[in-house]
Amino acid sequence: MTILFERDTKLPISISKCVYNFLYVNKNMNNLLDDYALASPLRHSNNWLKLTVVAVGVLGGVSAASPVTPLFIAVCMGFASVVLAKVPVKFYLKLIALPLGFAATGSVVILFFFGSGHEIASIDTLGYHLAIRSQGLNMAALVIARTLSGMCCMFFLALSTPMVELFSVLKSSRVPDVFIELSMLIYRYIFVLLEVAVSIKFAQTVRLGYKDFLTSLHSTGMLAGTLFIRSWEQGERLYIAMDSRCYDGKLAMFSSKKPVKAFELVLTSLYVISIIAISFSTKNMSIV
Repeated sequence: MTILFERDTKLPISISKCVYNFLYVNKNMNNLLDDYALASPLRHSNNWLKLTVVAVGVLGGVSAASPVTPLFIAVCMGFASVVLAKVPVKFYLKLIALPLGFAATGSVVILFFFGSGHEIASIDTLGYHLAIRSQGLNMAALVIARTLSGMCCMFFLALSTPMVELFSVLKSSRVPDVFIELSMLIYRYIFVLLEVAVSIKFAQTVRLGYKDFLTSLHSTGMLAGTLFIRSWEQGERLYIAMDSRCYDGKLAMFSSKKPVKAFELVLTSLYVISIIAISFSTKNMSIV
């Protein structure tokens, strides 16, 4: 195995590790939500039907009085994303882990500092008496369940519908063209920014730009400064390319008609009816 040395530090870096890092970075770049949406079998389903499913799920989860309904919605959306949309389970779990962690952190505060009722558990720390009460536990569980259902609904839409088709739906909904075109350009520039950032970060990594804490700080500062300049240049090139193709301030969007299949309609109806039934039957239900 060939070894590379830096002149000053003489720290070895194996070529195999460099290749691995390169492949790992590119793999992460390709594992964006839009890539899964483009490869999803649900991409060919009617967009309005998917939006209806998501809207019903979000409204049902937010308006639910008990955690049962949001959890049911989360399970349905997770099943649809993994089984029907063919999203890898590991990637899907990683996707919901971070926002769910934020929700759990907020729920801990609710658990100890909000609500009344009988005391379930308590702890004395630094002279303070912290207690978990029944109402606080129910409220914390409801917050986590609502957050989980909302995330699963949004990720289902993102993993089954490419952004280009969502922009087309907005256009057919009579949303102002200025808003749609600005959204499309911003969406495009996000990926320009990511591409430049990953390229610079990889170049810094193979040159030992992140070998220790101080070097990492210096490299991060250089990355931020260079990223702004490079992104500006890339944006100008993109605009010149659009202008040379007769861009007049309006972006053409193509939409295809996707009929609603009978099976999809029946499944959606059962989903909506189940949410309504569970919501009414569990509205007075609590954990404790």
